[in-house]
Amino acid sequence: MNEKPLIGIPMGDPAGIGPEIVVKTLASKEAHQYGRMVVVGDRRILEEAAAFSNVELEIRVIDDVSEAVHQEGILNLIQRGELDYKTFKPGLIQGQCGKAAFEYIKTATELTLANKLNALATTPINKESLKAGEINYIGHTEILADLTGTADPLTMFQVKELRVFFLTRHMSLVNAIQSLTPARICDYAIRCTEALNRLGLKNPRLAVAGINPHCGEHGLFGHEDDDVLAPGVEMARKAGVNIVGPKPADSVFHFALEGAYDAVLSPYHDQGHIATKMVDFHRTISITNGMPILRTSVDHGTANDIAGKGIANAVSLIEAVRLAGLYAPYFKK
Repeated sequence: MNEKPLIGIPMGDPAGIGPEIVVKTLASKEAHQYGRMVVVGDRRILEEAAAFSNVELEIRVIDDVSEAVHQEGILNLIQRGELDYKTFKPGLIQGQCGKAAFEYIKTATELTLANKLNALATTPINKESLKAGEINYIGHTEILADLTGTADPLTMFQVKELRVFFLTRHMSLVNAIQSLTPARICDYAIRCTEALNRLGLKNPRLAVAGINPHCGEHGLFGHEDDDVLAPGVEMARKAGVNIVGPKPADSVFHFALEGAYDAVLSPYHDQGHIATKMVDFHRTISITNGMPILRTSVDHGTANDIAGKGIANAVSLIEAVRLAGLYAPYFKK
């Protein structure tokens, strides 16, 4: 790309901190270094967010991405969603906010699929607001999977040079471990390698984090590492994946951060989340892989308790824009 990537930013739940971090991101000099940005959202909500955040921005409503003017101090907005401003209140769960947030995501995704945008950097939505608005999705990943026709998107966290994939997501620890099979480990290892290739990493080095202390010490502390993870790693290696493991979880993430591995495959949710967020909570970014489009995202919620107060930190969205700009050239069609 000769020009900086064009990144779509859906505003998120109007009642959360999404509008605030959007205006702060668009007002920052740093974000403009990484890409050109178009926001999908609501003008009035963004104007109010700019006011209580003491941010100066010209909000330009456009009908098409081609009409955007890309320079500091300007927020190019595609207006979507319908809100009853008389009943709207920041910080509250509202069905109308769930509906509006879905419309922002839908429009931004359609523009990306149509190659009018190069990537998405998403802001937080609220599961309860989605439910109240009768939007039958758990969250972003499920919405994007449906809109892009992707059967099983891969979630990857990145903070600095540490990348972590997750074999399981939202399930109990017991169920997560019971759900693992050598074939599943192999399948994910292959798909993670393909995802890393798509992000520009050639012959990436993968490591699988162990489940038990010291990977079970050959059965002293559990058999899952020997009986499930190790055979899956061997299957993946025979399939051509550059992979090692299982490696003790108390050290493998550190070594990956230091550059020994390009990514770690984490067997369960909190293991990988803790590892990344302890490096830098605010700069831990979620990247959804396996879709025909690139999507990065903040990894925090709507923070309704501080919505409308002007104190939200925009660093996560700025970092999501940075990674969207970094990886977007590899998604050029």
